[in-house]
Amino acid sequence: MDPVLIGELLSGLMFVGIIGFLLLGFPVAFTLAGTSLIFGAVGMYFGVFDPSNFGSLANRYIGYMTNEVLVAVPLFVFMGVMLERSQIAEQLLMTMGKLFGNMRGGLAISVVIVGAMLAASTGVVGATVVTMGLISLPAMMRAGYKPTLATGVICASGTLGQIIPPSTVLIFMGDMLSGINAQVQMAKGNFAPSPVSVGDLFAGAMLPGVLLVLLYIGYVIFKAIVDPESCPATPVPPEEKAGLKREIVTALLPPLLLILAVLGSILGGIATPTEAASVGAVGATLLAAFRWKLSWRIVHETAIQTATITSMVFIILFGAAVFSVVFRMMGGDNLVHEFLTGLPGGPLMAVAAVMAIMFVLGFILDTFEIIFIVIPITAPVLLAMDISPVWLGVMVGVNLQTSFLTPPFGFALFYLRGVAPDSVPTSAIYKGILPFVLLQILAIAMLFAFPGVVTWLPGLIGG
Repeated sequence: MDPVLIGELLSGLMFVGIIGFLLLGFPVAFTLAGTSLIFGAVGMYFGVFDPSNFGSLANRYIGYMTNEVLVAVPLFVFMGVMLERSQIAEQLLMTMGKLFGNMRGGLAISVVIVGAMLAASTGVVGATVVTMGLISLPAMMRAGYKPTLATGVICASGTLGQIIPPSTVLIFMGDMLSGINAQVQMAKGNFAPSPVSVGDLFAGAMLPGVLLVLLYIGYVIFKAIVDPESCPATPVPPEEKAGLKREIVTALLPPLLLILAVLGSILGGIATPTEAASVGAVGATLLAAFRWKLSWRIVHETAIQTATITSMVFIILFGAAVFSVVFRMMGGDNLVHEFLTGLPGGPLMAVAAVMAIMFVLGFILDTFEIIFIVIPITAPVLLAMDISPVWLGVMVGVNLQTSFLTPPFGFALFYLRGVAPDSVPTSAIYKGILPFVLLQILAIAMLFAFPGVVTWLPGLIGG
């Protein structure tokens, strides 16, 4: 049999095998590395894989650990966990609830706004969903909200941290797309390609993030009109209105200043993402101190949780590196290239196919697992078709936001189920996210039809 055909066949079987082992419940990082090593050994037996290719892994791992851009990841995670521990989210939710309580759907709108603000200041999906579930879900249930609407709003708003900067997903994708784009452009004879930075992806994700927020709020307003009983008003007692203005200022000003300091410095070109992340981490610690919430116990717990989350992400990245080496060296990249370039409709159809594959994978895999597996094997082909790397990165980010919502492995659903009262059935949580998944698909379609929504702001900032 043709060695090329054998290599491509083994590459395809390896991809399917990894998904199969993950469905059986094996740990992600070890599944990626272990399955790839097994298929690498099979490839060696058939003479289609050279084990010396594993020698490149050492340099790749050292590159990950010394990459200055990726240092921003633990710093942003620390910032998010510290803000969650300092109970700023709790104060924001209570204040916004009072501000919008007099209108139907006001509590749900306040959850969306607070979710957006927490996304722009923390980016930690799990902490956001749990915090809003503990605070806002009981309040919405007492106000008479339908469980499906209440849980859907909380889950969807909590996932905004996946796309609204500073998103750790965008940091990894920015670093990956930067290297891939440079290689693609050099292969095409362009030895001075325009660099792709994490700041470009942050700028590109701003308007899509706002679009999602507006779509969520629009849906709540629609429900308030056609089904007012699903989201009744919660009037604020007169005695609580007296100090509402001052409460709004004290609740909104600290996180807004932190958001401006972090994102403003990145988008304005004043600081790199890593430098801005350090400002955010220090700023979150100072906010906790000003609120008299800072203690050695909180610092210790924040550091432990930061190390846990960061280690989980990086060990998946290390496992994905083994997969990438075996897949590409056995000819899997040629298989992907032939598939995408052979589709009718040109580059846009190729992008649509990759988006569809990622959406389906989101039902069974986590966001980081998908980008570490799919981006290295599809982005080179797509970027060679002159697809904008910033547009591609943001499209992937919005697409994979749905992976937190789609069953059976939507993590936002698990987070909320863990803190929701027994009176809220699991079926209500699963039904509640369906309209918001459809809204995210609508957002993807809008970004697909109007790429300028993504590319306009980076172009404006970059001159």
